Amino acid sequence: MTQNPEPDVTGEPADNPKAPAVRRATATSVDLTKFAWLSIAAAIATIALKTGAWAMTGSVGLLSDAAESTVNLVAAVVALIALRVAAKPATDQFLYGRAKAEYFSAAVEGAMIFVAAAVILVTAVERFVHPQPLENVGIGLLISVVASIVNGVVAAVLLRAGRRHRSITLRADGRHLLTDVWTSVGVLVGVGLVWATGWERLDAVVAFAVGINIIVTGIRLISESVGGLLDKVLPEEDNAVITQILRRRTDGTVTFHGLQTREAGQQKFMNVHVLVPDEWTVKQGHDYIDELEAELIEALPGLTVATHLEPISDPLSYADIPSAQIPIHDVAEHDSSRPPRRGTTPPTP
Repeated sequence: MTQNPEPDVTGEPADNPKAPAVRRATATSVDLTKFAWLSIAAAIATIALKTGAWAMTGSVGLLSDAAESTVNLVAAVVALIALRVAAKPATDQFLYGRAKAEYFSAAVEGAMIFVAAAVILVTAVERFVHPQPLENVGIGLLISVVASIVNGVVAAVLLRAGRRHRSITLRADGRHLLTDVWTSVGVLVGVGLVWATGWERLDAVVAFAVGINIIVTGIRLISESVGGLLDKVLPEEDNAVITQILRRRTDGTVTFHGLQTREAGQQKFMNVHVLVPDEWTVKQGHDYIDELEAELIEALPGLTVATHLEPISDPLSYADIPSAQIPIHDVAEHDSSRPPRRGTTPPTP
């Protein structure tokens, strides 16, 4: 006799390929490539301006500034490619999409910052050993100021967009441009002091200090990209929103454990075990999880929620708790790591 397959928590037969395993946010990814094009345009403009300033003055500081802008252009092109790849929809080969492509862009950008720093440091040492007088300093500084204003405006736009859309590529590009702005400020101060004091080696000293500063920025960018590739946990403020909802829903008959979160570019993921009364029907459990997932997604747009439904009194429900998880309850008041004593219900936190 053929038996109907056991239904899962969705109310559909377990072997139904249409039965969803997770609840995904319905919001579509935002096209961020326009910001990459803005960064490319800014890089081309500042390269032209800073190269002209260096040609007019002969300042190694301005030369180092122009070299970093060249790196900005390469990084912006890499960012454009990464954003295009990350925006592609999921396929049979990439079932969860390609959002992590953004982390490769940030790593490349961090590496390119190191290249710029190396060029600056080598040139600064050479100019310190063999100082040269500067020419047409006033016009050269004015041109560099214009280039810095362009970079500053674009950096602010990219950083704001990166935070709003949770894009590490835009944040990395914005930080890179902001570093370029501070580089330009340092160079302008150094060249101005050389002009005022006549101490030619000061130009090289300032350029060397700028090179050290941007190395620190490169290290931070690479560290952030590595964290994303290794499935770093969501930011604390996001985890706080999730745990607050779960704690509020712990009512003495339902509890939670095994909460884990991660992010991949603009996407956010979480999974949690939901422990419900043993006597609940599959439909009751399914309806409860539907409401829970909808509330979580409304609180954190872009969140993909995976839940695992378990009977609260079954010891096996507590045997699969992951070793690394985000605490939901205060263990002193509410222990969801083991079944409640027979005849009792879990205490409300």
